[in-house]
This record gives sequence, structure tokens and C-alpha cells, in this order.
Amino acid sequence: MMRSGIVIVAAVALAVAGTAARAADPRYPDWPCTQAKVPVISLAAVWAGPALDDAETKWKDDAKISALVSKLSARKTPLDEAEKSVKEFLAGSAADKTANAKLLFAGLFDTLNAQRSQVMSGLERVSRKQREAADKIREETLALQALQGATPRDEAKVEALSNDLIWKTRIFEDRHKVVRFVCEVPTTIDQRLFALGRVIQQEME
Repeated sequence: MMRSGIVIVAAVALAVAGTAARAADPRYPDWPCTQAKVPVISLAAVWAGPALDDAETKWKDDAKISALVSKLSARKTPLDEAEKSVKEFLAGSAADKTANAKLLFAGLFDTLNAQRSQVMSGLERVSRKQREAADKIREETLALQALQGATPRDEAKVEALSNDLIWKTRIFEDRHKVVRFVCEVPTTIDQRLFALGRVIQQEME
């Protein structure tokens, strides 16, 4: 029973090691997601309103705008609630509506792009760790196979290395699941920025 269990562990470990990040795009060897990596959102892709001009730097100087940007860009704020807040804010802006709209969008564009960059950097950092872990699993699997075939066979060493492989494989698989989940985050941020940008532009008309 122990022998067959160890063989299974070795097979699983090799399979896991073989799934270590293979870059879909050679330009980004550490990018672990099936989604294409788009390093930054271009302004033209999400904004068809008037030129932002100095709003791109001045939005931080407005305490009210900064606070609203912080609230709207937080993923814990439901998108429908964020859209409602945009409408309420701009409805009360009267003569300053266009200026405030530009400041608000400039803040969202800056903040959400920064969020994306942070998430993507984290994903690539984990991807590098996964590659290192896969290499270690592969080495230990080969070492386990050698121990299994040795004569005389040291059962204590075989069992110790087998248990170590089980632990490393489990950590690898858990990280892989987390990465798959986090890979959706940049797309979610894109969608939030596009949706809020659309509401802002509609309120300006």
C-alpha cells in the first residue's frame, strides 16, 4: 500500500511540476494568466470625453474628489453603488460639472491603473515562485524514484521524501488555485473603469 501511494505521489508531483507557468506570450515570460497581459489601460480605450488637460495632476489637490475616487476605486464598493455615487456627485456640481467630471475620471484612471499594476506585479512574483517550486518538486521526484529503486531500499528516507513531496505539491496546487482567481482581477478593474467612465461621460452630456 505504501509503495503504490509513493508511486502516486511521484506521478502527481511530476504532473504538477509540468504545469509550472508556461508563458502564453514570450514578451512576458512571468505572466501566469491565460488572459493576455495588457500592462496599462490606454486613456483612449476608456475615455471619449474632452481632453483631461491638467486634471490628470490636479485631481489629487481636491480633497472631495480624492475621497470619492478612493471610494469608487475600491473593489469592496459594489459597481452599481459606485455608479450611483458618480451621478449624485455630478448632479450637484452645476456649473463646475465638466471640470469636476474631468477631475473625477482622471483620478479613477490614475488610481485603477495603479491597482492593476500592483496586482499584475504580484501575479508575476508568485509565478516566479511557482517556477522555482516546480523545479524543486521535479528534483525531489527524481530523487524519490532513485530511492525507490535502490537496493537495499531505505524505507525511512523514502517515506520522509514522499511526505515532503506531498506537502510541497499541496502548496503548489493551492497557489495555482489562488493565481487562477487573482488572474480575473485586472479584467474586473478594466470593467469598473470602463463602466464608471461611461457614466461620467453620460452625466456630462
